[in-house]
Amino acid sequence: MAGVDEAGRGPLAGPVVAAAVILDDQQPIKGLADSKKLTARQRERLFDEIRAKALCCCIAEASVEEIDQLNILHATMLAMKRAVEGLRLKPGLVLVDGNRIPVLKVPAEAIVKGDDKVQAISAASILAKVYRDRLCLQLHEAHPQYGFDQHKGYPTADHLAALREHGAIDAHRRSFAPVRAVLDLTARSEP
Repeated sequence: MAGVDEAGRGPLAGPVVAAAVILDDQQPIKGLADSKKLTARQRERLFDEIRAKALCCCIAEASVEEIDQLNILHATMLAMKRAVEGLRLKPGLVLVDGNRIPVLKVPAEAIVKGDDKVQAISAASILAKVYRDRLCLQLHEAHPQYGFDQHKGYPTADHLAALREHGAIDAHRRSFAPVRAVLDLTARSEP
């Protein structure tokens, strides 16, 4: 059985990331929980332990361009499908956090609040979150004026202010209203 979850549906920048994990019953991992309920330090520690002990796992993403082209829901489903298809072992069942499932070649079930109920989904949630947070740190190094290390791309007051002041970069999702509004303002102010 594989657990699947995503990170990054709400941010204004960066890809949406999904992970699929098949845990090894012979190597239990203590402390698995919904990634949002763990500290950054706990997630980092568990990320390495999951990668070391899981039978297999795969982290996949859908790009900013795919998000803008497909919309965030369909891009999320695409990232999840890629994560499942990237597993070294074919699962007999896929359990997906939430109320929707991607189109897969194996049986799948959606579980609302699955990241609290199913350890494999908790593990997937942690992998996706840590991986995406690391991408945001790379974005911060390239564009420190936006503060990606703090808000991880979410539409905080600081991020919105930076977006208005500095404009959008390639990592911003152009189909999201706050980014589109800044781009429209920029287009109108150009001669």
